[in-house]
Amino acid sequence: MENRTSRKAPDYYARRINRVLDYIDRRLDDELTVDALSAVANFSKFHFHRQFSQHCGISVSRYIQFMRLKRAAYRLVFNPTAPIIDVALDSGFENPESFSRAFKAAFGQTPRAFRKTPNWAAWSERSRMRLPPDERTKEMDVKIINVAPILVATLEHRGAPALLNESVQRFIAWRKSSGLSPVSRCETYGVPYNDPNATPPEEFRFDICGAVTEAIPANEHSVITKTIPGGRCAMTVHVGSRDRIDESVYALYRHWLPESGEELRNFPVYFHYLNLDHDTPEHQHLTEIHLPLK
Repeated sequence: MENRTSRKAPDYYARRINRVLDYIDRRLDDELTVDALSAVANFSKFHFHRQFSQHCGISVSRYIQFMRLKRAAYRLVFNPTAPIIDVALDSGFENPESFSRAFKAAFGQTPRAFRKTPNWAAWSERSRMRLPPDERTKEMDVKIINVAPILVATLEHRGAPALLNESVQRFIAWRKSSGLSPVSRCETYGVPYNDPNATPPEEFRFDICGAVTEAIPANEHSVITKTIPGGRCAMTVHVGSRDRIDESVYALYRHWLPESGEELRNFPVYFHYLNLDHDTPEHQHLTEIHLPLK
């Protein structure tokens, strides 16, 4: 009995820590006390600290601050009209000076410098964090749907995943300057051609796409016209941080597909982003995952 319990313990503890991570994501603006978090995990305070650090490689207080700073980084770049003092206060800091010190310690740039010229490669490297795996199979709701072909303006990202946000900025700049695929009226898609966790950085390919009604003219941003083919797709909705969308993708491939009897079509899995407001909390991010089928 003891051996059986010990074999189950790591997964059991990982699920409890994931409950805490979800709780933090949903309440990032609240006062997050150790008493409340240890109760969510059903650990004593002493064991909670040890288990959290063991599973995440960081203390819970540093994790909370880091998640607030990470959200602030997106807001600085993708919501450039937000005053830095507002970003600082919304991140739980009492003044811009303490915010600036913590931000620079986390990402190597001051908030002002990051907003002007973000070093996405360094940001991505510093943002890497060991988190416990989150098994999504049981909660996955998969529907088979028919999708019409989608004409899209496409920026082809080629290179390290760490630089993907740099390409996203270029695509946003094209959208704003051209007016041909306004985010308020046109759907946004992402097409990963390979797995970033199993592909050499220089070989990673990802298309950033916005729906359009006609082919787009040549432009300085190197945005081109493509078509996402129509046909049958298995579709599920990933709820939460897009940094963990690979967990839902893996669940589709490893668990749903073998049991479904379906066969894959010759087009990669792709994402349909249902909300893109960078002020939206990560736990409210909604992304449709489409797996093309024959």
